[in-house]
Amino acid sequence: MSEMMMEARSLHRRFGGLRAVSDVSLAIYRNEVHAVIGPNGAGKSTLINLLSGDIPVSEGEVRLGDREITGLKPNLRAMAGVGRSYQKTTIFMGSTVFENVRLAAQAKSGHALRMLGAVQHDDAVNEAARAAIVATGLQARSGTIARFMSHGEQRQLEIAMVLATDPKVILLDEPLAGMGQAEALRMIALIRSLKQDRGVLLVEHDMDAVFALADRLTVMADGKVIASGLPDDVRNHPAVRAAYLGDHEVAA
Repeated sequence: MSEMMMEARSLHRRFGGLRAVSDVSLAIYRNEVHAVIGPNGAGKSTLINLLSGDIPVSEGEVRLGDREITGLKPNLRAMAGVGRSYQKTTIFMGSTVFENVRLAAQAKSGHALRMLGAVQHDDAVNEAARAAIVATGLQARSGTIARFMSHGEQRQLEIAMVLATDPKVILLDEPLAGMGQAEALRMIALIRSLKQDRGVLLVEHDMDAVFALADRLTVMADGKVIASGLPDDVRNHPAVRAAYLGDHEVAA
C-alpha cells in the first residue's frame, strides 16, 4: 500500500441550511493522482477549498500525513506541504516567469518580506525557482512577461509556482479549463509527472483527461460521495452512470 499523504475524514460544510459537502472521506496517496468528478454543484470545489483551508470545515478532520491540519490557515498549510492551483489563474501578469516562481520559492523559504536585491542573491531560492521552471517545461520562457504567454503556458506557470514551494500534496482545481487540444495534452503530461513522490488531487470536467490520469477516482453528487475506488470499477458503477457519466464512453 502506498503512503497516505493526505486524508479527509467525514468532512461537512454547511452554508446556512445548505449542505455543500456532507460526510465526505477520501485519501490521497504518494505517487498517485486521485481525481474527483461530479456534476455542477456536486461539492467538488468546496471540497478542495476545505482541503486547502480556503474555507473552514463545519465538521470533520483534515490530515497531512500523521499531522492534523484542520484548523490551519491556507498559508500555514502551504508551509506544511499543501500546494494548490485555482480555477482562475493566480499569477503576477507584469512579472516574468522566473520572477513569479522565485516569489513562490521565497515565500516557502520563510523570507517573504526580504528586499528584492537580497532575494536575487539567495542561491537556494533561485535554484528552487529554476528547478520548478524546468520541471514544468518553461525554461525557454523564463524571461517572458506572464501576460504575453498563452493560457496554457500561464497554467503551467501557476503549477511551477506550486512546485517551487516543495509540496507533499498538490490540489488542482480544473487545470485544463479553457485549453485547446494541444495545450491540454501538454498539461496532462505535466500532471502525470507531478505525482512522482507526491500525492495529487485533481478536480476536472474533462473525462478523457480524468481517465487518462486517475489512479483513484471519487464521484460526488449533491455534496456526497456516491462511489470511490479504481477508475474502471467506479465508471461502471450504476449510481455513477445514472448521476453523471450516463452512457458516455471515455477512453481508459
